[in-house]
Parts: sequence; C-alpha cells; structure tokens
Amino acid sequence: MIEIAGHIQIDEAEIQLSAKRASGPGGQHVNKVSTAIELRFDASASPAISAEMLVRLRSVAGSRMTQAGVIVLTADGSRSQIDNKRAVTKRLVELLRAATKKPKFRVGTKPTKGAKERRLTTKKTMGERKKMRGKLKLMD
Repeated sequence: MIEIAGHIQIDEAEIQLSAKRASGPGGQHVNKVSTAIELRFDASASPAISAEMLVRLRSVAGSRMTQAGVIVLTADGSRSQIDNKRAVTKRLVELLRAATKKPKFRVGTKPTKGAKERRLTTKKTMGERKKMRGKLKLMD
C-alpha cells in the first residue's frame, strides 16, 4: 500500500509499471538496456479516489491524464531502472497529494470609495505629467 494522505491509500497492484528503452545519449547502454519506466494508474477506476478528487486530479495532471482517466508518467533520467521506478512513483504520489488539497474559497471584494478616488487622482496626475513630455511649441 502506498500512503497518499492520512485517509487515502493506493494498492500497488493498481499501478502498472513497464520498462522501455530510453531516448537520448548513452551509447551502447541505451541501445541494449530498457531503463526508462512508464507508469500507468487508472484513477477513474481506483476505489481510493473520490469523484471530487478526480475532478481536481484532472486539472492538476493536465496532459498527463487521458480522457479515460488513466495517468501516464515516464521517467528516464537515471541509467538505473530501479532509480527510475522510484522517481516515477514519487511523482505519482506528489500528483495525488496535490489533488487531495481543496482550494480555498475566495470571497470577492470591491474597492472602497476612497481607493477609487485615489486611483483616479493618480491617473490624472500621471496623464498631466506625460502631457508635459511632448515637444515644445514655439509661439510667434
């Protein structure tokens, strides 16, 4: 079991890890060994994730989540398969933790009458100041 938050735990059987060849430089090592790891997690089918959390997870994950609700993450930063597995599972946990936090409710406020007046007076003075920057007109 992977602990996400105090009340949310995900079974490791829900996560599918597959090894594939990494891209980029590395010579013969890259050509021979499958060190890159692709992680797939079906968030829509997971019993640990509520419908409310799934909505937040869609916005947090962005393009890393498919239309079907499957999160796809890859890691190929290390030359070791084990390190890449750790890195990709850590990223999944961080993604899920970010989705557990509910956004704060914001109450919209209006500017006060005094603030509006101050804004208008500063706009007026700045406009007058800029008018003075133009070319001087010679009077004949």
